[in-house]
Amino acid sequence: MKKIVAIFCVVGAGAAVAVWQGWIPLRPSPSEAETAPSATATREAVESKLMLSGEVTPAFQVDVKAEVGGKVKTIHVVPGQKVAKGDLLVTIDDTDLLNEKASVETEIEGARLSVDKNRGNYERARALFEQKLISKEVFSNLEADFLISENSLEKSERRLQSVVDRLSKTRILSPGDGTILDVAINEGQVVVAAASVNSGTTLMLFADVSRLLIDTHVNQMDAASLSVGREMTLRYGNSEDAVTATIEFIAPVATVKNNIKGFQVQAAIQNNNGRLKPGMSVSMDVPVGRADGVVTVPVSAIFKEKDGKVVYVRKGGHIEKRQVSVGLTDLSKAEIKSGLDEGEEILLVVPSEALLHAKS
Repeated sequence: MKKIVAIFCVVGAGAAVAVWQGWIPLRPSPSEAETAPSATATREAVESKLMLSGEVTPAFQVDVKAEVGGKVKTIHVVPGQKVAKGDLLVTIDDTDLLNEKASVETEIEGARLSVDKNRGNYERARALFEQKLISKEVFSNLEADFLISENSLEKSERRLQSVVDRLSKTRILSPGDGTILDVAINEGQVVVAAASVNSGTTLMLFADVSRLLIDTHVNQMDAASLSVGREMTLRYGNSEDAVTATIEFIAPVATVKNNIKGFQVQAAIQNNNGRLKPGMSVSMDVPVGRADGVVTVPVSAIFKEKDGKVVYVRKGGHIEKRQVSVGLTDLSKAEIKSGLDEGEEILLVVPSEALLHAKS
């Protein structure tokens, strides 16, 4: 009896060592193989989309600034107001310029009197000089006085024109048909004129909101899938309305934004109807490819390994690891170009080593 027990012990120990060393695979229980979540490869269409985000911006937008400095006398518009080209937006106090204009006009009157006087002296001197009744020196001095007075009159007239031009610029007019998006000043505030040495005070933000763009920054990998003329679908807030846009511009040079190198992309909104407004954030779906009637599996059934992408196929009572070639993908499924047939069952999780090496 002791010999029989000893034999059983030796056999049991040997079997345990064999399993531990992998000489004899450990067969999993049927319930493990049967309960692993799985899906079936089906044949259907796959449409791959690039998902982006961007901001609505007017196609034409400008900061309205004054060309002359001074105190803001009257603001004639409010944010959101629609204006036509040439409408009065802001009036700058012109008191100082009107005083300067009056002063220059007085100078011009005096300069004209001086010209008339010196012209008479010059003409009389010329007649006398031709009769050799005065010296050349006297004649030359009178001629110079006449020319200097003419020059002074011309300078005063140019100065008057400059003052008149600046007076006209105290009335800030709308640069086109559009909408006032924001008013950045108050009445009584002193503003600085825009010049080459400084940017000046921004009075208000004007835009033509009849034509809106989507402005976005696309990373350099995804930008290769885009082209001018491609259509995209916009999503914003909880709205289910379909709004489309067409890509009009892709920057020729990459830029870095938020530490990501990519390209600026602009798309024109086609059917807005007032639903989208400047400054709104939107999401975009850009179709980049479609395949009809192809073998597909859930994206969760594809696993990446160093040698490529694999799926785990359930064949009878065992699991087979198989390399596959993946094509287009969407949010839920992926196209399988090779390595899997329609109707085959694949696991949605990585099987255990015991399940993977088990034999039926």
